[in-house]
Amino acid sequence: MSSLIESPLAYLVGHTPVCWIGEPFAPAGRGFWAKLEGANPGGLKDRAALHIVKRARARGELKPGALIVESTSGTFGLGLALAGIVYGHPVTVVTDPGMEEIVQRLLQAYGVRVEAVTRPHPSGGWQQARLDRVAELLADHPGAYCPHQYDNPDNVAAYAGLARELRRQIGRVDVLVCSVGTGGHSAGVARCLRGQHPRLRLIGVDAVGSTIFGQPARPRLMRGLGSSIHPRNVAHEEFDEVHWVAPHEAVWACRTLARTHYATGGWSVGAVAVAAAWCARTLPAGTKIAAIFPDGPARYYTTVFDDAYCTEHRLLDRPPAAEPEEIKHPDEAEATRWTRMVMR
Repeated sequence: MSSLIESPLAYLVGHTPVCWIGEPFAPAGRGFWAKLEGANPGGLKDRAALHIVKRARARGELKPGALIVESTSGTFGLGLALAGIVYGHPVTVVTDPGMEEIVQRLLQAYGVRVEAVTRPHPSGGWQQARLDRVAELLADHPGAYCPHQYDNPDNVAAYAGLARELRRQIGRVDVLVCSVGTGGHSAGVARCLRGQHPRLRLIGVDAVGSTIFGQPARPRLMRGLGSSIHPRNVAHEEFDEVHWVAPHEAVWACRTLARTHYATGGWSVGAVAVAAAWCARTLPAGTKIAAIFPDGPARYYTTVFDDAYCTEHRLLDRPPAAEPEEIKHPDEAEATRWTRMVMR
């Protein structure tokens, strides 16, 4: 298949719905719009995987039938599985022991070879260990292609369509709330929206223990947002503020979303909901807030939605405070709970 237009599978991606999130996250009459990217077959990163592979083929960087090798904690791997089927490429993903069993089994069912590293890098953690193994596999397989999702500008460009969908669905966007991992969708959606609404505020949501915005790297329960490396796709200059969210706060938000809105997801969804709800409560009435929910709940049945797991990690019945902690610089204090930093 030479293009997305020729593949009916590609039409499974995009045109995802939005959902109004109101009480109890915000007072009556207030709330935010959630873009439900879990409606894509594999989640938000289906968009990036298809676009990156399409562009690499167009430039001749990815030859017909060549192997694709990439590091992933799960969602981008699912997107690459789809891209591999659409374009006829074998796919190998490198992950770590934190990948949920359901994701690993799905990847294998889709024909993906899954390889897990067994120990973290001394300073770069699991992500760097995965990247080091990807480099070894690329050396062992001449002609193989790596999408480099952390640094590839096509990862940013892939989300222009999502921004256009948001404009059609809700019109003007005053505040955009995005989780930050590779940095692709936050940069891509914000840049496209600011083309028509230059005063849009971009709020990044990170995990406690992530080093993306200058905090020290620590072991993290939450997957899908945060990083122990510094992805070049993170457009630091685009962010107006950042919120760090802890696992117990994300769990509370995920479970409350499920109970009250039937629209929920995993760690990133919960973390984004915490920050977006605060915006809805505190910004002037009429401010239009859009939040990107990257995935759905299915892969989190052994973590976020597992009482035994949450009890073991002290994640239950610990809602976020009414307001975040405030710091002015990442060196001022280490975030251990919901914390906000204004960047401009």
